[in-house]
Formats: sequence, C-alpha cells, structure tokens
Amino acid sequence: MQTFTECIPCFERQIEKLAAMVAGDDRKLQERIQQQCQEIIRQTDTKHPPPELAARIYAQAAKITGQNDFFAQHKHKANTQVLELLPSLEERIQASPDPLLTSLRFSLIANYIDVGVDGEFDWEAALTQEKAQEEVGGYSKLCQLLHTDRPQVMILGDNAGEIGMDTLLVKQLQGLEAEVTYVVRGAPILNDATLEDARFVGMDRICRVISSGVDGPGTLLSRCHPEFLEKLYTAPIVISKGQGNFESLHGRLAGIFFALKVKCPVVAELTGFPVRTSVFDQMMPEEHEAPSPET
Repeated sequence: MQTFTECIPCFERQIEKLAAMVAGDDRKLQERIQQQCQEIIRQTDTKHPPPELAARIYAQAAKITGQNDFFAQHKHKANTQVLELLPSLEERIQASPDPLLTSLRFSLIANYIDVGVDGEFDWEAALTQEKAQEEVGGYSKLCQLLHTDRPQVMILGDNAGEIGMDTLLVKQLQGLEAEVTYVVRGAPILNDATLEDARFVGMDRICRVISSGVDGPGTLLSRCHPEFLEKLYTAPIVISKGQGNFESLHGRLAGIFFALKVKCPVVAELTGFPVRTSVFDQMMPEEHEAPSPET
C-alpha cells in the first residue's frame, strides 16, 4: 500500500514520542530530532509504503543520537513476559478442539504488542477475549494447502514478544509435517524481531530462521536481500505477520496470507475490517508486482 495523507499525523506523533524518549530533558536535541525527521516526511514519495518512511525516520534519529536500537529494553521485557506465558498457553492449545487454529489465535493476539500503537497492552483481557473481533476467513484455505506432502511454510515475523508466541504456531505447523522457515528483520527497528530475539525465545532451535535483510518495520521488497527474495517468491505458503508487513506487501505479492491486528483506520479501510479486528486472510491483490529499486 502507499502512504496516505491520513498516515502523516501518526508519523508526526511517533516522531514526537521518539524525540522525547531519546532526548529526555535535552530540549535542543528533541527539537533537532523532530525537525530533521519532519523534513524526511516532507521529502518522501507517498507512493512508498509507510514502513519505508518509518525506516528513513528512525535511521535519521539513529544518525543524530548514535543509537541504533531504541527499544531494546522493551523487546527484552516483551520476550521475557511471553516466555513465562508459553507453558500455560501450550496446555490450552493441546486441550482445544483445533490446536492449529488456537495457536493462530494466540499469534494474532500477540501482534498487539506494539510500541507504535498508543495505549497499554492488557494480556489478561486479550487472552480472555481471544475470539472477539476475529475474522479468519483464510484458515480453511491454509488447511487445504497444508494437506499436501511435506508442505513448506514461510512466516514473515513482526514484533519481539510476538515471536515467542509464534513458536507455538510453528510447533503446530510442524505437527502437520510442515517445513517452517521463520523470517526476521535484518537490523533493529522499533520493537521488530531480529535474529537476536529469535535466539532469545528459542525459535532458532525449532525451525530454520533467516533474515530478510530489511532495516525497516516491514518486508520492504526494495530493501530485501536478493537471496531472501528468491526464497520468498518460491515459497508455496507465506504467512505475513503484522500490520507493517501488510503495508509493505499488500498489492505487491500474490497469494500471501496476512495475519494481523488492524491498528488504524487506513488499514481498516483497505481490509474492510474494523480497527482492533484480528484478521487471517489472503486479501489477494490483482497482480504480483516485482520489487522496484529504492528511490
């Protein structure tokens, strides 16, 4: 998807919060970060998806401050909290009538651990309301595809914390004899999962983990490693986690399953589902667009 006019106020709020978090009481540094990042908004081609703009904003903030992982503490806390929950959630999955669907639901709930969204995340409320505002129209199609000989599944990961919950989904897919590859970001950006997070939650011990090479909060095709793109385009089943991946790939990659919590009115309009809805569906674009060089 492109960056719509309605996306700009959200970026402006993110810049303000980032400047306050990084600069603290240093007003001059706050103003410098805000001014230079606001200039990036004015210069960016709106034909690019929002994660492209986010990548440029956070790269500029990193250049100014000399930091490159602003949310390291948040990611560690989220990963730790999820690992503590996994044993009880695994029991609930095994006791459910459809373990794969239940693990997918937990994975969708975990997608709401996002520092880019205002408000605190209430785990207990989310877990007790796991079936509320849920649209999983693509689930039956996924099950059909999984009933082949040694199905191959690529999961495009999203956030830290969420990646821990995704280990439950991976195990259920493997129980159906699927070969799973889990994909993480190539560099720290927001609270998105990297190879370090994959190792922390043990994802690398249960399936193959690779990096897309992307330094933005989404699978930006123009920023992906060529080797990864080859694997992406030939993967029989691709599950894209999170709104950032949706924004990067919707209308650009055919046949992909999107698994996300709808977090803003723009994406609600594109998907046809209200904000806060858990969605698992293909929402297939009309054509497959090849990646274009970064401009």
